[in-house]
Amino acid sequence: MNNTKPIKIFVDAHVFDKEYQGTRTFLKEIYTHLSGKENLRLFLGAFDIENLKTNFTENSNITFIRYKKRSGFARLMFDIPSILRKHQIDLAHFQYIIPPVKICRYIVTIHDTIFKEYPREFPLFYRLSRNYLFKRAAAKADLITTVSDYSKKSIEKYLYVKKEKIELIPNGVSDLFFKPYDKQSSQNFIKNKYGIGKFILYVSRFEPRKNHESLLKAFLDLKLYEQGYFLVLLGHHSLRNGKFDEIINGLPQEIRKFIFISSKVNDQELLTFYQSAAAFVYPSRYEGFGISPLEAAALKIPVICSNTTGMKDFSFFGNLHIDPDNYYLLKKKLAEILTHPPDDNQLQKIADVIRKNYSWEKPAEDFYQLLLQGFKNWKSK
Repeated sequence: MNNTKPIKIFVDAHVFDKEYQGTRTFLKEIYTHLSGKENLRLFLGAFDIENLKTNFTENSNITFIRYKKRSGFARLMFDIPSILRKHQIDLAHFQYIIPPVKICRYIVTIHDTIFKEYPREFPLFYRLSRNYLFKRAAAKADLITTVSDYSKKSIEKYLYVKKEKIELIPNGVSDLFFKPYDKQSSQNFIKNKYGIGKFILYVSRFEPRKNHESLLKAFLDLKLYEQGYFLVLLGHHSLRNGKFDEIINGLPQEIRKFIFISSKVNDQELLTFYQSAAAFVYPSRYEGFGISPLEAAALKIPVICSNTTGMKDFSFFGNLHIDPDNYYLLKKKLAEILTHPPDDNQLQKIADVIRKNYSWEKPAEDFYQLLLQGFKNWKSK
C-alpha cells in the first residue's frame, strides 16, 4: 500500500434499522467487499448499530456510528451533517435522498422511479414529496448509481439527469443463497415455530403495485388450503392496498388461519422460509430490479415471476415468467408448479444462470473502481 491517505467514505445505513429489503442487500454486499480495501475507511451510520454489526464483520476499516434519533428528519438535518464534518468525510453514499446541506462529495443510489412511471399506484403526497426529494438528490449528487438498465433510462427521463452522470451497478444474489442446505431441517423449524406446513411464499413490501391480491385470490380460488397449503406473505406494510385488505378481512377464520403475514421475521429466519417453500411467487407489477425471485431460485425453489419493468431480463424463468396482470395464467401456473414442479435439473440450470449473471463480486468491484476514479477526478478539479 502507498503512503496516500485512505479515502473516508460515509454510508447512510439506516435501512438496517428497518425490515429486510433489497436496499439492505445492496449495501451489505457492496460494503462487505469494500471493507477489505486498505485504501478506504468506512463509516456506517444507523440507529441500531448492534443490528448493523451483525451484518458486517468488524475490522479496522469500519467505524459504526449510532444516530441520536431514529427519525429520518433528524438524521438528515442534524446527525449526518455533524458526522460528515467531525470525521472529515471525503465521500458520502445515500439511497434516494440526501441531507439539505452539501458537506462533501455525494453519491446517490436511486433504485427506481416507479412512482413517476405509474402514479396511480401511489398516494398524491407520496408522489409529490419523492418527486421533489429525488430530483434534488439527483441534481446535487456528484455521482448517481442505479441497479438496472430499465431504472437508468427511467431516471434519465423522469429526473432529468444526463445519462453520463448515471452508472449501472446491478443488484446480485448473495453467496449465502447458493450454499447447500437441508430442506427437511428448514421445514421442521418453520413447522415447530410457526405451525406452518407446506406453503407458497411471497417476500415483498405491501404496496398496491406489489399485487398481493392476485396471489391471494389464486390461493383461494384453487382452494389450496384444502390441500394443506399455507400462503406466507413476508414484508412491511408501506402503502395500503384496499383490494387485498377487502379480501383478507372477508375470510372466515377457518380459511384465514392458512394465511401467514409478518414483517417481524429476522434475516436468518427469512432464509429458512425461502429454503422451506414449496413455491415462490413474485407477481409484482413494477420493479426497478426485483431481487427476491432470484434469491428463491438460487435456492432451487420453483419460481413464478413477473415479466414487466426491471424483471424483463429474467427470461430464464421460461414459461413461469408471466404477465402479472394475467390472473388466469397466474392461477394456472401456480396450480401446475404445485402438482408438477420443475425437476432438480431444471431448477439447477436456473440457479446456475443466476450465479453466473448476478454475482455480487463484479458490481462491488465496479463500484470500488467508480469511487477511485471519481475521487481522483474530483480532487483534480
